[in-house]
Amino acid sequence: MPRKFKPGDWVKVKGKLTAPKMQVIQYVPRKDRLFGMVNTDRYLECVWYKNGERKSKVYHQNKLIKVIETGGLFQTFIPTPKLSIT
Repeated sequence: MPRKFKPGDWVKVKGKLTAPKMQVIQYVPRKDRLFGMVNTDRYLECVWYKNGERKSKVYHQNKLIKVIETGGLFQTFIPTPKLSIT
């Protein structure tokens, strides 16, 4: 499977409106459950900040989408989307 992102890209989790904007750090090796082989082209380590605390997590690349606007890693306030029925 080809790599979709590169280190430094800005991404969000698909399907979540309030997901934080994260920065890709690197691809990490992870053992595949079905085949038992180590795969280095599918899982990404991402970092974001919440309330001044650094958080990081590993995501499968198919669960992420690229964000067009960049920067703002230290911004901790994420506005809630306003929905209006008119």
